[in-house]
Amino acid sequence: MDYSDTLLVQRLKEGDVNAYDELFLKYHKPLCLNAFWLLKDEAEASDLVQTFFLDIWDKKLYLHFNGEIKGYLFQSVRNRCLTFLKKRKTEQENKNAFTQLQDDACLPGLDERSPDYYKQVLAAIDDMATQKKSALQMVYIQGKRYQEAADEMGISINSFKTHLKRGLKVLRLTFVSKGY
Repeated sequence: MDYSDTLLVQRLKEGDVNAYDELFLKYHKPLCLNAFWLLKDEAEASDLVQTFFLDIWDKKLYLHFNGEIKGYLFQSVRNRCLTFLKKRKTEQENKNAFTQLQDDACLPGLDERSPDYYKQVLAAIDDMATQKKSALQMVYIQGKRYQEAADEMGISINSFKTHLKRGLKVLRLTFVSKGY
């Protein structure tokens, strides 16, 4: 381990704010470059690394630094990038599923952006059980993330996904049964 990193970690654990600044100045740019390499988006990479540094200080992650700090920082940012990419993929799959639902449920001669179309979709959602209805409304109408919506409903993320999936299925079946 780099001698200066060892001292930096020791100073962090002693509560030295200047050590945190030095850590940021030393590793911010290399971590951003590493995150950019994975995310292919400069703004997202910078935001992710910034959030990571905030977590280091706010959640006192520096207390867990044992051994090679450089490796810990790069691995942590890599893991956060992979988690971010997984979330983005899931969100895209949900958008695709909703688009497919719209395509499947499209009425002949009825523009999908028309007020009647949206009224029918909202009416079908309103007729659902509370959990399914809430899940669909939070994700597709309010634009909330899964975890945020699950927390608001007071259920686990997996239970939330189940309610959302079942709600989409009911919505799809409702439009198919009406001959759309």
